[in-house]
Amino acid sequence: MGNPLLTFWYRLFGPGARRAADDERLRRDDASAEQATATVFLVLRRMRPPLIVLVLIFAVTVLGLMLIPGRDASGQAVRVGLLDAFYVMSYTATTIGFGEIPAPYTEAQRLWLTFSIFLTVVGWAYAIGTLLALLQDREFRRAVALQRFVRQVTRLREPFWLMAGQGQTGKLLGESLDALGRRFVVVDGSEARIAELDTQSYRSDVPGLAGDPGNPGNLVAAGLTHPRCAGVLALAEDDRTNLAVTTAAALLRPDLPVVARTLSRTMAQRMAAFGGPTVVNPFDVFGERLRLALQAPAGYQLIQWLTALPGDTMPARGAPVQRGRWVVCGYGRFGQELTADLRQSGLEVTVVDRGTTTSDDPTVIRTDEPEDVVMARADVARAVGLIAANNDDIANLTLVAAARRANPALFLVARQNSRANDPLFEQQDIDLVMVPAEVVAHEVLAHLGSPVLLYLLKEIGARDEDWAEEVVARLAERCGTDALTTWKLALGEAEAAPLLSWLRMGQARIGDLLRSPDDRDRPVAAVPLVVVRGQERTIAPDDDFVLAPGDEILLAGQPGARLDLENTVVDEATREYVIHGREVPSGWLWRTLARERTTAGARRP
Repeated sequence: MGNPLLTFWYRLFGPGARRAADDERLRRDDASAEQATATVFLVLRRMRPPLIVLVLIFAVTVLGLMLIPGRDASGQAVRVGLLDAFYVMSYTATTIGFGEIPAPYTEAQRLWLTFSIFLTVVGWAYAIGTLLALLQDREFRRAVALQRFVRQVTRLREPFWLMAGQGQTGKLLGESLDALGRRFVVVDGSEARIAELDTQSYRSDVPGLAGDPGNPGNLVAAGLTHPRCAGVLALAEDDRTNLAVTTAAALLRPDLPVVARTLSRTMAQRMAAFGGPTVVNPFDVFGERLRLALQAPAGYQLIQWLTALPGDTMPARGAPVQRGRWVVCGYGRFGQELTADLRQSGLEVTVVDRGTTTSDDPTVIRTDEPEDVVMARADVARAVGLIAANNDDIANLTLVAAARRANPALFLVARQNSRANDPLFEQQDIDLVMVPAEVVAHEVLAHLGSPVLLYLLKEIGARDEDWAEEVVARLAERCGTDALTTWKLALGEAEAAPLLSWLRMGQARIGDLLRSPDDRDRPVAAVPLVVVRGQERTIAPDDDFVLAPGDEILLAGQPGARLDLENTVVDEATREYVIHGREVPSGWLWRTLARERTTAGARRP
């Protein structure tokens, strides 16, 4: 029912995809010119000795050829001029080898030329060897790579995110951003990780710089001051590096949003002192998610589905865990966070540690005994759940196996530090696996979306299970169990002007707007999650909810549903069919002819 050409032009020039008028006025960063100059001077500095040697060799050989006299056909002495001497030495040194000019040479001249040939060969060998060594020089290659990187970043004409750190979290988030069609630039201290960017099957080239992300110069080269930089993601595995990134971003571009990863509450407070970045602590986030998974499985399922990485299907829903005693194995930062969360929920917790932490908690059982003995000392047989919280994947897998032997009905939670161990954890059939990289990626993607989505995620934790089950069932009925995408539909004057007359009537039901352009008796594969009207927010409105001009709708559904809604807003024929059920011609010519036919019919007596 839609007009594809009209939709194409709307996407190209519409409010959601307008090109800024200053595209052609973007200028190259000063860093680009500086790096180009630095590269040239590096080449000149390294090649100066061989170039001087070559110049001296040419000067000596040309001078010698000019001083040694020759003989013409009549036997008279003749000397080679400067131009002829330089010409002869040029084709001799380059092994081209033309004839003897201006007259056949004498033995003395030929001896000098023979000496000159070997001398220039030595000079060229020295110069070429130096040049090859320069091409293999680490400093030179880094300078050339930096210059190329700065040039790539400068040429970006669409919004991009500056990603500082390409560890497990950065790689996972990069794949997600690429799947969502968002550009990003990477700075990481590992050359191997930067080299992997070229081997990944990204939809577009990803500029990458091997350098310290905490260096402000590297961040500027990566586009921190670029007008198209949409924000900064501080995802390095070192908290101090992330602190340096947030500080540089706050001082150089205070207008940019910053999302930073940290495992320390102290470091999070230091980051908050500079511009108030969004700080994600995977241990804190997982503690809240664990509470939901134990007490409200449907709410946990809904949050995981709405914040799922691209391609992830609807997660399975677990069963509520009965109240009782929990055993936490490992009392590092992660174990301490989870222990505190469980005790705040009113649960009894027994902590077992190998003695590797510095905590002085007297309730902690410290032992280096075998796992089966540890399970007996912790009385796992009478516990309801166990958390393997060590930073060693093999140790956690061993603890899970021992706990299952001691109590087959135990609810098992395990920390997985490396995604390379996915097959091992899958074989253990663990109830809940915590992968810090995935937790951060889920949370960062939620923050990169609409603020309304963050509000909804907080509301889900406060709602009861029946409400969450109803929303999950509604999503599954309309959208299936595939991966969901969330987006915002604005009904303001600039974004949805063709709908304003319908919205002002006071009868604009949201269910009518979400009808399918192919068959209006069916809804599109999308569910409204939140309707924002001024300061008022309506969670999960039903189909009878009446819309008003200026409303904003947060929807979740399939990508095709978003295209259908764009058609409804842009194309008159689609809008008339979806909202009013009237069939009208879709093309301008047919609409004109239809209006003329209607006018002519009205004029007939």
